[in-house]
Amino acid sequence: MAVRSIACAGFILALALAGQVAAAGRLKVERAWIRTAPPGAAVLAGYAVLHNSGDSPVIVHGASSPDFGSVSIHETIEVDGVERMQPVEQIEVAPDATVTFSPGGKHLMLARPSRSLASGATVTIHLDTNDSDGVDASFVVREDAPGGH
Repeated sequence: MAVRSIACAGFILALALAGQVAAAGRLKVERAWIRTAPPGAAVLAGYAVLHNSGDSPVIVHGASSPDFGSVSIHETIEVDGVERMQPVEQIEVAPDATVTFSPGGKHLMLARPSRSLASGATVTIHLDTNDSDGVDASFVVREDAPGGH
């Protein structure tokens, strides 16, 4: 009888936890692209639209890719009329909200490419998040933003 009670309690706990996971944020990465760079460039930039379709915030706190020595989140800011880039520790994407990584704003700084990346090449970038195991996204190398923006 005690075994049944323990099994039943375990099942109820598993259902409760499953409900919490289902309620978590759901990060979608759309329009992901990397601007082409001259051959031998040591740093490239990645852009995308992050959308949280869940009902709790998603925090993006890092990124990585096997195609780059390092990947970090940066933003361009203006200080005394001069644009500068600065690292960003994390980005919060609120429920049902969108955060755009675009030229002149937030972006992924992609340092030390491990291979030549011509227009049309595809790169996988992993975004580390506070919920689950993060998100893998496919970024396409191109001259301009998708849709000509």
